[in-house]
Amino acid sequence: MKGEEQIIVVKNLVKTVESQGAQLTILRGIDLEVKPGESLAIVGASGSGKSTLLGLLAGLDSPSKGEIWLAGEPLHQLDEERRASVRARQVGFVFQSFLLVSSLTALENVMLPLELAGESNAKARARALLEKVGLHERERHYPNQLSGGEQQRVAIARAFIREPTILFADEPTGNLDARNGERVADLLFGLNRERHTTLVLVTHDLRLAARCDRQLAMTDGVFEHVG
Repeated sequence: MKGEEQIIVVKNLVKTVESQGAQLTILRGIDLEVKPGESLAIVGASGSGKSTLLGLLAGLDSPSKGEIWLAGEPLHQLDEERRASVRARQVGFVFQSFLLVSSLTALENVMLPLELAGESNAKARARALLEKVGLHERERHYPNQLSGGEQQRVAIARAFIREPTILFADEPTGNLDARNGERVADLLFGLNRERHTTLVLVTHDLRLAARCDRQLAMTDGVFEHVG
């Protein structure tokens, strides 16, 4: 099977959408391989296809053409229900906009993935992760009582609570000032190393990208060069 030695394998990936009655090609034959435990940055201008690629790699959408193997699973052959099952087992997410549930406390937000999966000991595991990201004393605060940096650290704890094989991060420091962005980046890379989690991130921040093992630049739906 493809993808046994690589955690992510992409072959001739194409994504086309309808736009104002015409076909718009967003991705144009992408090939990609990512090793287990590797950190990869995908950089490029807005509209270059970065976030579309990340969504396809995570199984949030299906390609128009091509193959995507994620931890040995052929995402391109799976329906939405089966892709969701792969995501639940293998994938964590961190987004620019945090996407915390406003009616839940920091602790409850981190617990949520475990509770949805019916797993036990959710509170203790969530508390341990909040302590790791430096927010143990803020566990009873709601998102609107937290700073942007604190909200993103809650989001990181939530992403790691099920110990994902792969973490996808879309502009994880995009809404943060330099100091908080650096702290969030330290957490992402620290957990990446500690847990041997594969990290794939999309970013405009070249300093953040430089911290990854490898960088790829995307222009008009294709990779421009390998870093």
